[in-house]
Amino acid sequence: MLIPHVRLLKTPVMSLQTGAQLALTSRVLVDPRDLTIVAYELEGSMLDEHPSYLRPVDVRELSNLGFIVDSSDEFVGENDVIRIKQVSDYDFELVGLPVIDEHKKKLGKIQGFNVDAGSYSVQQIVVKRPLLRSLGETELLIHRSQILEVSSAHIKVDTGSIREPEPTKNIVREYSNPFRTGNVQPEAIRRAEHS
Repeated sequence: MLIPHVRLLKTPVMSLQTGAQLALTSRVLVDPRDLTIVAYELEGSMLDEHPSYLRPVDVRELSNLGFIVDSSDEFVGENDVIRIKQVSDYDFELVGLPVIDEHKKKLGKIQGFNVDAGSYSVQQIVVKRPLLRSLGETELLIHRSQILEVSSAHIKVDTGSIREPEPTKNIVREYSNPFRTGNVQPEAIRRAEHS
């Protein structure tokens, strides 16, 4: 199941033990090396450490109430998990990055992404088209298999081999209008068709 990234922001984190809200998610920490979610940054008054993170593996369930966890013991600090510290130091933000094709032509900017609920990996990026190109298409949906390169400056994607339509040859067809000329005999029409 794919989840839009906005569904993962400002989402309550609920305790299974007490049923109380422990925090809210404030940011999704995405690893640019493999486009997987490493952690959710948390905000709230009940946190012991700032910043605090919730790893996807510690989430029991994502329901209509929010993220369900066992307790606040699941929260980790930035220096508690090496990978969280590494990705946090990248200061990588997926939303807002320019997207270019393999020919370095600008396609637009990322306005969102969709995450697979099972693997916590980014499966699709949603690209908002530039103003002039948005007349035909307002946004593009690009699958992760089309992504060629991820950097802090842009994301390069493979647009595939788009074939240009072949130009139509100038075909000249002459038709005779029997109503324009005077009396046209059926034999004259048959002769015009065979020539």
